[in-house]
Amino acid sequence: MLRGKQTWWFENRPVIIGTGTVVGPDEGAGPLAADFDLVHAELDLNQKSWEKAERLLLEQASDFAIKNAGIRKDQVQFYIGGDLLNQLISNSFTARDLGLPYIGVFGACSTSMQSLALAAHLVNSGTAEYAMAGTCSHNCTAEKQFRYPTEYGSQKPPTAQYTVTGAGAAVVAASGSGPVITCATIGKIIDLGISDPFNMGAAMAPAAVDTIQTHFNDTGRMPADYDMIVTGDLATVGHRIAVDLFARDGVPMQDTVFSDCGLMIYDIERQKVQAGGSGCACSAVVAYGHLLKRLQRGELKRILVVATGALLSPLSYQQGETIPCIAHAVAIERGDA
Repeated sequence: MLRGKQTWWFENRPVIIGTGTVVGPDEGAGPLAADFDLVHAELDLNQKSWEKAERLLLEQASDFAIKNAGIRKDQVQFYIGGDLLNQLISNSFTARDLGLPYIGVFGACSTSMQSLALAAHLVNSGTAEYAMAGTCSHNCTAEKQFRYPTEYGSQKPPTAQYTVTGAGAAVVAASGSGPVITCATIGKIIDLGISDPFNMGAAMAPAAVDTIQTHFNDTGRMPADYDMIVTGDLATVGHRIAVDLFARDGVPMQDTVFSDCGLMIYDIERQKVQAGGSGCACSAVVAYGHLLKRLQRGELKRILVVATGALLSPLSYQQGETIPCIAHAVAIERGDA
């Protein structure tokens, strides 16, 4: 099961049998809109608060994932999820309504792959036949909690990122039809000493590079073994730093397609999203929507999704702390590969 220092090898090949992705209007105006299950026209989703809107996104994504998996809700034995809000309220209230055994996790924007890796671990070990992973974020709840009141309308520097409004969920099963999860590399905390919450791409880049290099060392794989390696939300600043760090270390990333979900979800030349996308939903909706569909269409055979997270809080920022960062990598391949 454990391979190398930080990698779980899933010899029983758990399968992603169903996913659900729901996004807001800005994400629906981006280049990946056709790959999402539902696009909302309004940010508030006709809810009384931004937080209730975020919760509804996750509820809908979970419903889509279960429906697309072709199973009943009561067949899901565990739900694993987290978000950016205090006490994981979006996931906790969603789990309340789902009525499923719940494991709440916090990995900031790395939560999508953190929860997927744990779901795969449960299924691979025989602890569960069906487990669901989910996460969500909302632009206005993130701005409200981490930066300024939404109504303040503060200007942001070019290094800032735009929190994705959306939710993604995936049902992992012991058998069935769909993409297979072959292994997962669990990251460790890397702190570059950056304390600026408007420069999280730079803060997270070293964590992404460390996890990817550890993945190669643990598994014996190289970049050429993947059709695509995608980080979570480094956006323009962090992606450039990651490319430079790989070049410094002699890692041949030119042998694969190396991209970032924060660059893929928006048209950054046309949309006003600063450096690109971020938030828990960023890697979740790109991976569960766009990338898995490309696997199923046969356009890709094997991918590595490396979700990145900045583990700061308003309290730590106010106390002048630096930003600890982490990245978790999950290898997914076409079911018939």
